[in-house]
Amino acid sequence: MPWVKKETCNSCGVCVESCVAGAIQIDEEAAFINDTMCIRCGVCHEVCPSEAVRHDGELIPFEVKDNISWVKKLLENDYYSSDPEMQKALLGRLERYFNKSRVVAEKTIEQIRSFEQY
Repeated sequence: MPWVKKETCNSCGVCVESCVAGAIQIDEEAAFINDTMCIRCGVCHEVCPSEAVRHDGELIPFEVKDNISWVKKLLENDYYSSDPEMQKALLGRLERYFNKSRVVAEKTIEQIRSFEQY
């Protein structure tokens, strides 16, 4: 999913004018891409003169950092903090939680590949 790096966007509107899905607007700070309207065509990446439209892969380190912060916060909760066994059980549940997302993504990719006939 494309996203706009606000620090780089100069609100020129080129992406808004070029968006075939009408998924981009300018708010008070910068362009904004509506996830539900975006059709992932890539035009906004191509036309942005300031290279403010970025690829979602760039967000992976930040998302991982947020996930780890969340895990640490859970581990520090009074319910878990003084019991290593409960912490271990929590970590197992969290591993299954994140693994589910990986499995869903892998199975989705498998099915997407079946569309290659189009």
